[in-house]
Amino acid sequence: MSLVPWAYEISRQNLSGTLPRRWAHVQGVALKARTLTAAVGDDAPLLEAAAILHDVGYAPHLAKTGFHPLDGAVYLQGLAAPDRLVHLVAHHSCAVREARLRGLERELAPFHDEEGPVRDALWMCDLTTTPDGEPTDFASRVAEIKERYGPGDLVTVFIDSAQQDLSDAIDRTNSRLQEIAG
Repeated sequence: MSLVPWAYEISRQNLSGTLPRRWAHVQGVALKARTLTAAVGDDAPLLEAAAILHDVGYAPHLAKTGFHPLDGAVYLQGLAAPDRLVHLVAHHSCAVREARLRGLERELAPFHDEEGPVRDALWMCDLTTTPDGEPTDFASRVAEIKERYGPGDLVTVFIDSAQQDLSDAIDRTNSRLQEIAG
């Protein structure tokens, strides 16, 4: 089985039954990923696989640390998933900033943040998709996250600290698309 169908099956098995809203979100993120293939070229299947798997670590039976990027990456590593896929999941949406707040930076350190077009596109897909899998804009998504978690929550503190990095990744992806479009 090729990477993308495999990723969908792993995500479905882990999220659809226990976390249907999260399953809807990752499907929306993957749908957005398919619209960004020009920005990542031959890495389009990798982007789509990372998009559908980025939140697999939320599955209750996979939660070891309670930090879903790390839990998802460790799980995928145990399945012998490709290293780049594992690392993209580990670092999706500026996870290193939240890892620091949670005291898990050392645990995240073995996973490499590739800081390139695929990573930027993945962040864009995640941060422009609602929890229900619908398209949204970045500002609305950030506002929704802050409202859902509330003031002072670690996730709210994280999103405030990561907002510029996330916005920059979206801008870089849009610039790549504009360059390709000519």
